[in-house]
Amino acid sequence: MATNPEMPQVGQDYPKNWVQFLDWFHSEEACRAYLDQLRWPDGFVCPKCEQPGNPCRSTRGRIICPKCKFQTTVTAGTIFDKTRTELHIWFAGIWYITNQKHGVSALGLQRVLGLGSYETAWTMLHRLRRAMVRPGRELLHGEVEVDETYVAITDRKNPINPIGRKGNTSKVLVAIAVEMLQPKGFGRIRIKQIHEGDYESLMPFIQESVRPGAVIHSDGSGAYRNFEESGYQHRRTVHLGPDAPAHVSMSGVHRVAALLCRWLLGTHHGAVQPGQLDYYLDEFVFRFNRRTSTSRGLLFYRLLQQAVVTGPVTYGDVVTASC
Repeated sequence: MATNPEMPQVGQDYPKNWVQFLDWFHSEEACRAYLDQLRWPDGFVCPKCEQPGNPCRSTRGRIICPKCKFQTTVTAGTIFDKTRTELHIWFAGIWYITNQKHGVSALGLQRVLGLGSYETAWTMLHRLRRAMVRPGRELLHGEVEVDETYVAITDRKNPINPIGRKGNTSKVLVAIAVEMLQPKGFGRIRIKQIHEGDYESLMPFIQESVRPGAVIHSDGSGAYRNFEESGYQHRRTVHLGPDAPAHVSMSGVHRVAALLCRWLLGTHHGAVQPGQLDYYLDEFVFRFNRRTSTSRGLLFYRLLQQAVVTGPVTYGDVVTASC
């Protein structure tokens, strides 16, 4: 794709404010051109024959490989694959989602974007949540507090009807890991749903989240045993009575747990399907780890960047996971 010097350049430019956003992404062509740069920064590479080249482009957005004649689009194989929602609406939705500090509900997104159905907004949010985990992200390091806690969620019988739903409230166990900064403060976090608070459930979470060699700070539970054998240093704090309150000696995980419960109840009213909980946790982690960012436009760019490397997610996939 030829570079137009008047177009925003991926990797260098991202919208700094809403006025600039509207100026850059006012049409489908402008959105496709930006995605094109984002997906193929070094030039088009055919997803079938994997050969670079200067493709032919149709007026309907079709891209034709000059070598194998395979036809594709800039959205094929991404979370935008086969979407009926126009790209400039998707871009506006991503901007709105990343500019709301405490997140958005599907009903709120529907109203802001003027979408015709709640289901469209609901599916859009779930697709974007799947793009909120960056492939190959750096593991936590240094001193890392690890603990498990219960969160209350409401298992609604009909996840796509926002009115008149009934369900049962239940508690789900999640594991939390928090980087502790010196002399004070919190770094990045990881959160994941686990089945049991035992070693067999916690150890895979820690290996996926924490770099070997880090200091794991836990309570005195027997579930946190043999960490040294897996290459971690381990510091235990046994909480016995009021002289050693857990929220003081392990302030990181308790603060994050409180914020998580407040976020689930405040933004989503606790109405989260058990099968979807990990994706909500991914969104919370995405937001928390970028809480100090001074550029909302950069967050928009990061999520869009991850969206083009995240595979397609259909409405049926989202509904099936909710059941």
